Amino acid sequence: MNVWDIIVALILGLVEGLTEFAPVSSTGHMIIVDDMLLKSQEILGSPEVANTFKVVIQLGSIMAVVIVFWSRLWSLVGINIGNAKEEIPSDSRLKLSHVIVGLIPAAILGFAFEDFIDKHLFRIEWVLVALIAGAILMIIADKKAKQSPSDGASLDEITYKQALLIGLFQCIALWPGFSRSGATISGGVLMGLKHRAAADFTFIMAVPIMFGASAVSLIKKLDVLTTDVIPFFVVGFASAFVFAWISIRFFLALISRIKLLPFAIYRIVLAIVLGIVYFSVM
Repeated sequence: MNVWDIIVALILGLVEGLTEFAPVSSTGHMIIVDDMLLKSQEILGSPEVANTFKVVIQLGSIMAVVIVFWSRLWSLVGINIGNAKEEIPSDSRLKLSHVIVGLIPAAILGFAFEDFIDKHLFRIEWVLVALIAGAILMIIADKKAKQSPSDGASLDEITYKQALLIGLFQCIALWPGFSRSGATISGGVLMGLKHRAAADFTFIMAVPIMFGASAVSLIKKLDVLTTDVIPFFVVGFASAFVFAWISIRFFLALISRIKLLPFAIYRIVLAIVLGIVYFSVM
């Protein structure tokens, strides 16, 4: 692996880490940075190996969520770790069962429509539409929050009904480019949660569903992990982990103040730029 290969792995890990959990669509950014510019499949030798690399760096991002929410994740099964007692109310309503309820809709639809999504929706035209549609949903959620007479519910006040409805919003994110965090945070705000609470619940739900999907996909493709590509994968994984950790901490510190509108505007600009670049080379 030469210096350029290391740089490419670092950049792709950075893009994955910064965009996976922000409501801006990691798919749209990967299309621009990898498919259009860096073309990792040429370095790795085949599209299959390049797709496996994307699974690996996604696992890096998920591990960052696990670190950030370490105490909270353990508390879901009734175990207090570290300073969890100070961070998490003893009468917290959020339980593992809430997370499971939130995961059920997307798990069912994802299994039922996996082939259709892979064959028909992973096209740049549909990603562009998803970027705009997701931005509109985020603007609607912010507008609704402003009109609400209350500040919204906290994470420890979430109900099973809210968890289920947020899970239904998560189903929209099966559409590549829509953004899972964008859909679920918007859904949480529309269901009466504070922006920070909706973001926290989104990240917590991400751990089992994304880890499970990535692990299954990786197991199926273990044969592509040759000694030639492992250094590239390791660099990308480490880069994604570090930048995802930074991104998550930064996003959670800001979301209560800036809400979703800036991300919605960014998505619209991204869709315009992506559309111009794509259709100009067709």
